[in-house]
Amino acid sequence: MAQEKDIVLIYLEDAPLTFARIEDIQADHKKNWYHVTLLLLQIPLQGVTWILKNDYINGAEFTMQGKRMRLERVESPLPPAKEEKSASETKTSVKEKSAKVISFKDLKKTDG
Repeated sequence: MAQEKDIVLIYLEDAPLTFARIEDIQADHKKNWYHVTLLLLQIPLQGVTWILKNDYINGAEFTMQGKRMRLERVESPLPPAKEEKSASETKTSVKEKSAKVISFKDLKKTDG
C-alpha cells in the first residue's frame, strides 16, 4: 500500500502524467475513503488533496471528471540505503576510494 512520503506516478487515460509525493493520508467520514494530500513534482510545485478509496491509493483505476486515472507507487532503482555514516566516516571512505572532488568554483571561467 502506498503510504506517506511515497512517490507515485499519476496516470491519466493510461499515459504517465506526473510524479507526486504523498504528503498526508487522513481518514474521511465515509468508511474506506481517505483525504490524500499530494505534492505534484512539477514546475511549479503544486499541492492537491484528493478523496480516494483505499483501493485507489493502492493502484486501482478511478475516474476524475470522466477521465480514467491511476496511481502507481514508484520503487527506487537504487539499492536500499544502509546505516547513515558520520561525516568523518564518509570522508574516510572517500579517501579510501581515491575519489576526486571537483569544485564548481574552480570550473568558473575568469575574465582576464
